[in-house]
Amino acid sequence: MMKQEHGRTIAVYPGSFDPVTHGHLDIIHRAAKVFDKLIVAVLNNTSKNPLFTLEERMDLIRQVTKDLPNVEVDGFRDLMVNYMKARNVRLIVRGLRAVSDFEYELQMASTNHKLNSDVETFFMTSKPMFSYLSSSIVKEIARFHGPVEDLVPVEVEEALKLKFPKGN
Repeated sequence: MMKQEHGRTIAVYPGSFDPVTHGHLDIIHRAAKVFDKLIVAVLNNTSKNPLFTLEERMDLIRQVTKDLPNVEVDGFRDLMVNYMKARNVRLIVRGLRAVSDFEYELQMASTNHKLNSDVETFFMTSKPMFSYLSSSIVKEIARFHGPVEDLVPVEVEEALKLKFPKGN
């Protein structure tokens, strides 16, 4: 049974989003059509050294999803299942770019379900045009001042230029 809030189906799309890409936005837009409310939950992953702070990543996502009234942006620093319980949500949305993503995502979905049997994960495949795209690739291109305009929204492109100014 899907978790509902006042008759609304709510899902969480978690990730680091460092930075948010057109691939992430594709999943956000599509999931926002499927669920009444989509919470984009930005992870403060302690095992990674992010380029953007949690607050910067949340702000960028808010900027690029401002046209989606049923999308909320939130941050978390805990196990996914603990966040889900705190928000009283049972549905997770995850994007799959390629078969190589599936093994990891299946492991995470199974672990989350083991930790909380009420949590269900829905997988959405990315459009083929985004199957190669990752935040890591975007950061590497931006670090060396390569073109990222086809990979990220203009707001993110500008934020990357500030992180990697020319001449450095």
